Amino acid sequence: MTAATLTAKDLSWSPKRHGDILLRSTSFHLEAGRVLGIVGPNGAGKTTLLRLLYRFYRPVTGQVLVDGEDIWNLSARETAQRIAAVLQEQPSDFALTVGEIVALGRTPHRRGFAGTTGSHDRDIIETALDRLDLHGLAGRQLGTLSGGERQRVMVARALAQEPRLLILDEPTNHLDIRHQLEVLDLIRSLPLTIVTSLHDLNLASGLCDDVVLLQSGHQLGFGSPSHVLTETAVSGAFQVDARRERLTPSNNDHLTFHIQKQRI
Repeated sequence: MTAATLTAKDLSWSPKRHGDILLRSTSFHLEAGRVLGIVGPNGAGKTTLLRLLYRFYRPVTGQVLVDGEDIWNLSARETAQRIAAVLQEQPSDFALTVGEIVALGRTPHRRGFAGTTGSHDRDIIETALDRLDLHGLAGRQLGTLSGGERQRVMVARALAQEPRLLILDEPTNHLDIRHQLEVLDLIRSLPLTIVTSLHDLNLASGLCDDVVLLQSGHQLGFGSPSHVLTETAVSGAFQVDARRERLTPSNNDHLTFHIQKQRI
């Protein structure tokens, strides 16, 4: 797996060409191998931005460039070979086993008969199952799993896709503390460019190299967490009084946010 650069140029989107604009003039450039957090309150446009980045929505204005190429100039197969997404909406009624679902990640790379799985594909599927500690569940049907287990399966499927850009929508939702930590360690260890939406600002500060802060479809900032997630910006975006503390374990600064009181 190799990482890709990602550039968003003046992105905007609305459900209809002349309808309400849900995302406005959003731009950033992410170097290969970095982790970008998309943060903001509910309704800020986080999911809309992610859907533009993995080509679910076509932008009303602007471009999404992966390694300098507009993703709308690529075929669906070519896009899927570069970008994988793990969404919050997890299917629960697939009549497929965990192993079969993870194997679906190889679909964009297959030629000829869709069901053909070669030794190279099998090695990649086995590696993905290993990374997410899923071998013990490989024969289980997805509908019999907990929400956290299904989340791990979807991450494994995305890794089997061998993307250069991995997009995660709230990746720690439904996970217990152990598996939250494992997924976060996995994110840090992957040689990929990663974009993830997050509600937890402390998590974003500790995990992400860069963040985009959104409010009501407007981009309020892009850059390092310490630069973007100021007390003033967080208080304004979330309509709370936020206080930032700096901890220094092992001589490494770590920013934590505490909500003092809600604005009235």
